[in-house]
Amino acid sequence: MCFVPETHEAQEKLPAVSGSSGHLVIERCSTDEEKPVWPGQVFANTDLPFEAAMRAYAQTTEDRQVHSHTPQGPTNSLPTRWRKEWEGRALRHEVLLQRKQEDAEWFAVRVVLREARKIYRNLSKKGRKEQMQSWQEKQAAWAVQREQQQTQKQTRRLENEAWHQRNRALRTGTGVAEAERSWIAILVITDNCTRQCASLPIFPTGPKVTSQEVLDALQIWLPAELQFLISDQGTHFKTKLMSQLAQEKGFIHVLAYRHRPQSNGIAERFVLTFKQWLRNRSWKTIEELQTWVSLFLPAYNNRPHQGLAIPGLSPNEFAKRIWLI
Repeated sequence: MCFVPETHEAQEKLPAVSGSSGHLVIERCSTDEEKPVWPGQVFANTDLPFEAAMRAYAQTTEDRQVHSHTPQGPTNSLPTRWRKEWEGRALRHEVLLQRKQEDAEWFAVRVVLREARKIYRNLSKKGRKEQMQSWQEKQAAWAVQREQQQTQKQTRRLENEAWHQRNRALRTGTGVAEAERSWIAILVITDNCTRQCASLPIFPTGPKVTSQEVLDALQIWLPAELQFLISDQGTHFKTKLMSQLAQEKGFIHVLAYRHRPQSNGIAERFVLTFKQWLRNRSWKTIEELQTWVSLFLPAYNNRPHQGLAIPGLSPNEFAKRIWLI
């Protein structure tokens, strides 16, 4: 699944966006690992037939078919709306705990003062006269603390209003603090053998694209002779609907290894080419973006590729030769 901004100006760099980990990640920073190991390394064995390598890879990654709502892996990115909301809740929880402690301290002060007042009133007239100065000092200290408590109440009201305004801005996508952009999801359907791109269905729902929407697109564009379907780990691919489609069509669904684009290198390289092509184009509506996509598809499929078994052929020409064989 590829993500592009809802609007774009020519020459503006398209941000690096990934949904392969099951949630939208923008400008994710790379991590340093000493000895990277991932299931896709099985394809480095040139002596292993492709079908055997694919089956080994599918068996190694079959545990990823189980959907999880808990984000995993590194998420060093610009905060998405989801992350902003939960980070805000965590900070709010800390604020409420601090307020609870302050209220407990304030209640303890009131109890002490109440007891002191009771003791002072029970004194004799002579005793009250002797304790007058001490009592007046306690009342002055109490007045100062009460004034601080009233100021604290006013501060809390302002903080509460700011908190509610922030939540409203996050829900509606408005406000100065809103730093994220609106995204459009594009499903990339490519053939690993011929490098042909079958289609690029566009979903205005962006990161909230549903599994049913993806399934409807796949039902139209997947070839009948499909043996393996490689996808990222987006939540729309890890559903019972996708498992049912695999059983009905008779193919094996393989989930690419998270944060390892090499596991689905052809599709990832296609996304890079696609975004480089879009960089010099402008659009302000989905219709304009759809027009650019319709122009890109034939240009890509008819362009000579160096990664094919016969360098210099376009994906369309290579596909025709395979059918002749």
